Amino acid sequence: MPNMKHYIIFVLCTILIFFLYGKALGSIPFLILSFYLFYFAWAQLYSRKKKPR
Repeated sequence: MPNMKHYIIFVLCTILIFFLYGKALGSIPFLILSFYLFYFAWAQLYSRKKKPR
């Protein structure tokens, strides 16, 4: 189920890019997506550090 959440976020950002690009606001979804991917990567890295080997 967590993968479905990621797919939905990517699809929503893609749709936002298509709609906002015509209004010269296409960078906003990229900015939102970059924050989301940074948070996701940080959470993955932090969870790996917590797991004992």
